Amino acid sequence: MKILSIESSCDETAAAVVEDGRKVLSSIVATQVEEHKLYGGVVPEIASRRHAEAISGVVNEALQQADVTLDDIDAIAVTYAPGLIGALLVGVNFAKGLSLAKNIPLVPTHHLRSHIASNYIAHSELKPPFLCLVVSGGHSHIVLVDDYTKMKIIGKTRDDAAGEAFDKAARTMGMPYPGGIHLDKVAENGNPEAFKLPFPKVDNAPYDFSFSGLKTAVINLIHNAKQKGEELSVEDVSASFRNAVVKCLTTNLMKAAQDTGSKTIVIAGGVSANALLRRNLQKLCDENGLKLYMPPKELCGDNAAMVGSQGYYEYLSGHTAQQDLNAYATKSIEEG
Repeated sequence: MKILSIESSCDETAAAVVEDGRKVLSSIVATQVEEHKLYGGVVPEIASRRHAEAISGVVNEALQQADVTLDDIDAIAVTYAPGLIGALLVGVNFAKGLSLAKNIPLVPTHHLRSHIASNYIAHSELKPPFLCLVVSGGHSHIVLVDDYTKMKIIGKTRDDAAGEAFDKAARTMGMPYPGGIHLDKVAENGNPEAFKLPFPKVDNAPYDFSFSGLKTAVINLIHNAKQKGEELSVEDVSASFRNAVVKCLTTNLMKAAQDTGSKTIVIAGGVSANALLRRNLQKLCDENGLKLYMPPKELCGDNAAMVGSQGYYEYLSGHTAQQDLNAYATKSIEEG
């Protein structure tokens, strides 16, 4: 079964053709990073405009690379939530148009579910159930994946997401957008014990995260040093902050694994590319006899191949939509 998939939830216009949920026949991504770098972050209005300009060409290129036409496509999967509403609407309406014109089933696909599915592409043997840490610029969840389309959130951030905290800290240190990637690279040369930062906990919710106070602590550290005319090591600050965030993520995840009896651990989302998170989690899983699955770095960021993978399982579960399909800026991964 061949699925044409479309992703436009933020600042990447992407399309792919995926066969049977696991085999990627093509994957095209048109990025807007250089333009948004001028503003220090994604400008929603600009993102929506660029999606509208790029989507037709990106979809055509994906079909050509896969050596198929729309007549060969069995279903169209599209990210409909969550994300920037204007950006999502570009992808959803384009997919609806193709679906109507060619009478192809339309499959609404959740962005975070798709990030989890990036592991199905990379690891053919991976099947639910498993415990997954989904970490990105806008989300930080610990999810029990009971089946391909049945998921339960057991832990989540109460305020900022891990990726947002990385980006804000990086911007305070003068790093360009996207900050989290630059901070991760700089931190490799720093001392993670140079600065003592708080370990935030949420009362009566051992799997939940809170990154707002941690983000504020590092920003205050930087601002106070500037006011005093002191020069801090950017490498050490980056390493200390990265270490603090990763410690929060891994501590709560391992606690959840122990309490739920999960033996298979999966990570997904943009922050799953973080070098320290990958190293530390692999070490912890090895020590505790757990099997860890991580997507390759090229599948950690937004792409349409992961949408095609999850879309396949959504289609098999009967999750299709009609022409009244809408986009949603927020929607729980449990709802799909």
